[in-house]
Amino acid sequence: MRFTPLPEVEGVHLVELEPFADERGTFSRAFAAEEFEAHGLEPAVVHANLSTNRKAGTLRGLHRTKPPHAEAKFVRVIAGSIVDVAVDVRPGSPTFGQSVMVELSAAAGNALYLPPYVAHAFQTLEDDTSALYLCSSGYVPGSEEGFRHDDPAFGLRWPREVSVVSAKDAAWPLVDLDALASTPVGG
Repeated sequence: MRFTPLPEVEGVHLVELEPFADERGTFSRAFAAEEFEAHGLEPAVVHANLSTNRKAGTLRGLHRTKPPHAEAKFVRVIAGSIVDVAVDVRPGSPTFGQSVMVELSAAAGNALYLPPYVAHAFQTLEDDTSALYLCSSGYVPGSEEGFRHDDPAFGLRWPREVSVVSAKDAAWPLVDLDALASTPVGG
């Protein structure tokens, strides 16, 4: 695997496969804890979540877990394609308020690593798209926090019209980045 840090959001990495090809097809290592550790990334996998999405334009997020419930995510598309987004909402981070948007696809075999407390969302670019994400911790009721995908504070420009979004995701309040920046971690 090749690990490329994305400077827009500290700690976010693009992870690409390094396939071995022969007459049968290809073989690639999709995850290796020791390689994640060697790059300073959280290697623990406690949950694996599968998101299936019928319609292109479906949007999920922006979500993160609130301190002290640290949850790193490793997102890979196994069918179709998405645009995956990481928004730095960590007070005190040198990239606070910044975002990065990366296209991930089953064909490319690329993936995105997000460190704990970074907000995450994705939008499907094709019908019948599925994403698999590995999480470093288990779900804790009440630990989730969300931000609106269309919040002007983030200035995200989604590549497609949002065709499907949950009522919960559409109802998150708008954020005041100055107030969020001054919120102590865990506050």
